[in-house]
Amino acid sequence: MKQLNIVLVEPEIPQNTGNIARTCACTGCRLHLVEPFLFKLEDRYLKRAGLDYWSSLDLTIHKSLDDFLAFAAGKPMILASTKAGKNHTQVSYPDGCFILFGKETAGLPESLLRAHYENCVRIPMRKTLRSLNLSNSAAIVIYEALRQSGFDGLEEAGCLTKEENNR
Repeated sequence: MKQLNIVLVEPEIPQNTGNIARTCACTGCRLHLVEPFLFKLEDRYLKRAGLDYWSSLDLTIHKSLDDFLAFAAGKPMILASTKAGKNHTQVSYPDGCFILFGKETAGLPESLLRAHYENCVRIPMRKTLRSLNLSNSAAIVIYEALRQSGFDGLEEAGCLTKEENNR
C-alpha cells in the first residue's frame, strides 16, 4: 500500500483539519500538523468533524515549518497552491511523499513555493475565483495520488450486490 503524508502548515479552521483527519484515517494517509494553528487539538469542532476516526489516525505534530522541513529533508514533496503552474494530475506522487497544504487565509509561504516550484501543483478552477476549501482540496489531491497507484490497499466496492440492488 502506498504511504502518503498529508501536511497542513499552520491550519486555521478546526473543521477543515477535522475533515482532513477523517479523510487521512479512511485512506491510511499520515497527517502532519505544523504549528502554530489557531485552535487547540481538544477543540470540539475539530473533534466533531473527525468523528470517531481519531483512533485510526497516524498524527504527527511539528513545532514549526523549519522543524517539519528538517524532518522531511531529502524526501519527495508536492506543494499544493493556487499559484502553481501545473495541475495536480500532471505529477506522480511517489510512495512516502509529503503533500503540503497551506493555511486557509494565505496558503504556503511564497519562499517555500519558489524553492520547490517544480513540485507545486494546482487544482483547476475558474479563473475569477481564489481557491477551493482546504479540506476539499486535500481530498481531491489525496484521491488523485491514490488513483495513480490503483487504490492499493483500499476497499473499492461496498457490500450491496447487484442482486440486492435489483430487489
